[in-house]
Amino acid sequence: MPPTLASLVQHSALKLTVRAGEDRLDTPVRWAHVSELADPVPYMEGGELLLTTALTLDAEDPEAMRRYVRRLLGAGVVGLGFAVGVNYEDIPAALLEAAHEEQLPLLEVPRRTPFLAISKAVSAAIAADQYRAVTAGFEAQRELTRAALAEGPDAVVARLAAHVDGWAALYDTSGAVLAASPEWAARRAARLTSDVERLRERPAPASAVVGGTDDRVELQSLGTGRRVRGALAVGTGAPLGTAERYAVHSAIALLTLTTERSRSLQAAEQRLGAAVLRMLLAGQPDHARGVAGDLYGGLLDAPFRLLIAEPVPTEPKEGETPLAVFAENLEAAAARAGESVLTVPEGPEGGERLVVLAGDGGAVVTACESYATREAEDAGLVVGLSAPTGPIAAGAAYKQAEQALSVARRRGRALVEHEELAAGSVLPLLADDAVRAFADGLLRALYEHDATGRGDLVASLRAWLSRHGQWDAAAADLGVHRHTLRYRMRRVEEILGRSLDDPDVRMELWLALKATGDGGTTGPGAAGGPPGGATPGA
Repeated sequence: MPPTLASLVQHSALKLTVRAGEDRLDTPVRWAHVSELADPVPYMEGGELLLTTALTLDAEDPEAMRRYVRRLLGAGVVGLGFAVGVNYEDIPAALLEAAHEEQLPLLEVPRRTPFLAISKAVSAAIAADQYRAVTAGFEAQRELTRAALAEGPDAVVARLAAHVDGWAALYDTSGAVLAASPEWAARRAARLTSDVERLRERPAPASAVVGGTDDRVELQSLGTGRRVRGALAVGTGAPLGTAERYAVHSAIALLTLTTERSRSLQAAEQRLGAAVLRMLLAGQPDHARGVAGDLYGGLLDAPFRLLIAEPVPTEPKEGETPLAVFAENLEAAAARAGESVLTVPEGPEGGERLVVLAGDGGAVVTACESYATREAEDAGLVVGLSAPTGPIAAGAAYKQAEQALSVARRRGRALVEHEELAAGSVLPLLADDAVRAFADGLLRALYEHDATGRGDLVASLRAWLSRHGQWDAAAADLGVHRHTLRYRMRRVEEILGRSLDDPDVRMELWLALKATGDGGTTGPGAAGGPPGGATPGA
């Protein structure tokens, strides 16, 4: 504890007497300062015990003393030491009355006690308090280090909470609580997730103070360099003292080292995972299981999903890449659920795409879907997700994920599952510019023919294809004789240079009509339009 007015009064060598402000003697004293100025406020920082002999004060003027005392209180002076037997034999009544009115602690200093002795006593007490704080800090550092080596991060958090006489919590990169102490602190810590996420957006090291006076919480980022690897929250009822600050700094260093060590192990696991993935895609599931061992073995024994994520081309931004944030979210979800997950960056320096293998129906797949939905506007990436599969069909699952990724990119969606493609229609895929260009080129000669008014070949082709080549039904739809329709279909073959007996040709023509908007239901008198808007002749 730093020195207080009470401890100075109790100092047997100083012989100080309390004359006013008895209820405020427990106030800490930051320094003892001597001043005979009528206005010493410009030279005060707050927390001082001011010592004076009233050499230049009009100490017997009640109004002047009230102004003097108020100025001292406004500057944060915690007490006034008045030397008697120098300029005044006793403390003047005007000063005594003003100190009583404003409740300023007023100490009588006997003539035989020099101000230097009071300054030395304050200085010695401050030095002793700092020594105790440093000693306690080093002891806390040793205890936290032993806990980190023997028991891990959870024990560090528990020891820290005890040292600060409050609570502490450790967060991962996603803002989820990994450890909290005491147990009740987990609920309090969970309410700070949004504050932790804001802290993550700032370069490390970063800190913030949240909460009120009764529940003051300090948030500290964990990590070396600019990338935040986690966060530490420390909740106390008052600002941290020197010893507590030492303990917090020690905990930050130890947890950061633990986090960085975990990242190194994770990098090694990632290299192993890349080898396992290559074996799976090469059709060697048994070799993949042998290499994976216990690390990923359980993941390969149950149905899994394979997903591929790629960043959306955008202007480069400072901080973490979208793929890195996405990967850390999935890994954090796996850690919380106790699941295995295999993440493999692909491309130069692992920066182009991310391949993830995760258990079907598990926390990782759920987190992927939740992240893509929640961050659809700002995620900055697209994800393709395969159907559930096993090690033998990993190659097929990879192709499924790539196909889903391609559709997600084309449709501007954050995530597409391959199962959606099988359950949906192929028609939305025809909106691709390359498909429309092909369709325009294939049908343009027919549109140009119809534009001359020499027939209605496009509408006739559409009707005939929609009726699966049934002449009577298609002719009835058009309201013409079937011989007329046969003639028109021969003209289509002549103009296109293709045989309508070829099923591939019929398929391409039908898809071309759909791509250009001319694949609708045909009825009597119906006519299609060319891409350029020209109306064919009747």
